[in-house]
Formats: sequence, C-alpha cells, structure tokens
Amino acid sequence: MSHEWTMKFVEHRVADRRILRLIQKWLKAGVSEDGQWSETKVGTPQGAVASPLLANIYLHYVFDLWVEAWRKKVATGTVVVVRYADDLVLGFENRADADRFLAEFRERVAKFGLELHADKTRLIEFGRYAARNRQRRGEGKPETFTFLGFTHFCGQLTTGPFIVWRITAKKRMVAKLKAIKAELRFRKHHRTIEVGAWLRKVVLGYYQYHAVPGNTGQLRVFMCRVRWLWRGVLIRRSQRAKVKWDRLNPILERWIPVPRVLHPYPDSRFAATHPR
Repeated sequence: MSHEWTMKFVEHRVADRRILRLIQKWLKAGVSEDGQWSETKVGTPQGAVASPLLANIYLHYVFDLWVEAWRKKVATGTVVVVRYADDLVLGFENRADADRFLAEFRERVAKFGLELHADKTRLIEFGRYAARNRQRRGEGKPETFTFLGFTHFCGQLTTGPFIVWRITAKKRMVAKLKAIKAELRFRKHHRTIEVGAWLRKVVLGYYQYHAVPGNTGQLRVFMCRVRWLWRGVLIRRSQRAKVKWDRLNPILERWIPVPRVLHPYPDSRFAATHPR
C-alpha cells in the first residue's frame, strides 16, 4: 500500500487534520526487528489495529468502485463479485469477460503499487455446466478453489440439481490440529475436567465457523482426530502402554461433541410460516 495514495483516499472522506496527522504517524511508525528500527515507506504496520481498516479503505477505491463501474460498462454478461479483506472471488458468465478483466485488473492494481498473488490468481471453469463442458472436451473434473478456509467444488444433489459444495480446507484443518496437539501436551498434567472444558470450547468454536451443509464429514474427521490426540495425551500421563477405548470413550464423548450443521441454507434458516 502506497502511503501517498492511502492518505489521498482517507482525505476524500475525512477532513479533520488531527485524524489525518495521526494516521500519517501510524503509517510511518516503522518496524522494529531484533532491537533495530527501520523505516517503512509502503504498507501498514503489522498487527496495528488500524491496518485492516486502512487496507479496506485502500481496496474500496482501488477495487470496489472500479469493479462496479467495469461490471456495468464493460462486461457483456453477468459478473458476481465477492470480496473479504484482501481475498476475492469473481464469477463471469462469459470467458471473454474473465480474460479481459484479469488483464485490466493487473494494470489497475499496478497503478497503485499492488500486485496479484501469483499462486492464487487463476482462471478456472466452474459452475452448473462446467462438468458437462469439460467432459465433452475430454477433460477431467472441474477445478476447485479455496476461499475463506473452505475448498469449493462443483457437485450435484441426489435429486439432480447442481450445487456448490464446501469443505474445510486441508491446510486449515492440519494447522488447527497441530495447534491443539501442542496445547494438549502443554496441559498434559492439568486436571482432566479443566482440559476437557478448554477442549470443548475450542471444538465448538471450530464448529461455529465450519459447520455448513456438506461439511459434516470433514467435521467428523476433525472430531475423531481431536479425540485421538487427547487419548494419546491421557495414555502418556497414566504411563500405561495401552488403555482401552471403552474406558476413555465416556470422557471423550462428554467433552468433544459430535458436529451438526449450524449454518443451514437460507431456505431452511429463514423458513417461517404466518400463524393462521
């Protein structure tokens, strides 16, 4: 993020010179590594509370306003835009629109000192007719993409209609399990009830985000692996070579609940009838 452009964008809506001066100081705070301070001429301070806000302001002017005008004036088909912070996914009805947008978007962000992530930026064929079209050309299944911790892929309900399935991204689950494993080892000699209460909060918090339709299988895998990790810690603490599952199952089932869908589709979530 260019500091010069950041201040121009903020000044477009904020006239208070005291606020602007405070933001300038924030941007020029610098970085301290191993006791050595270094000046920062681009970007926002890592971990600063104002960084996400300034980044969203920056992208609002660089991307949001521009893509809204591009969608209305340039696109020949429907364009769907979803952005969360600096992650975004766009859907195009026509391949020509997608190719043209990507080329112009690269030029757009370059003007403001930004660049697209080389590994994450790609065009894929996705949607209702992707599988049929790829099969007709002799190609494999439609590609998947990861967005906000979920891997999205084309699917089909048992009744026939097309659906976009979402499952927890593999990297996110692995990272969470590693963090839980490290914390369980740290709490190995704590009381079982204390560890169980902590673990229940962690698992329920994980469910709160990932418990969407179609992801129950992945959540059950997560539940089983967490139970296995805790069982391993309990066995080591007891200094016994083997402990039967029958003895530990009541403890594991009490503190590590079975997942269920917490975020159903809107037609189920908002299904309501007027009283007669």
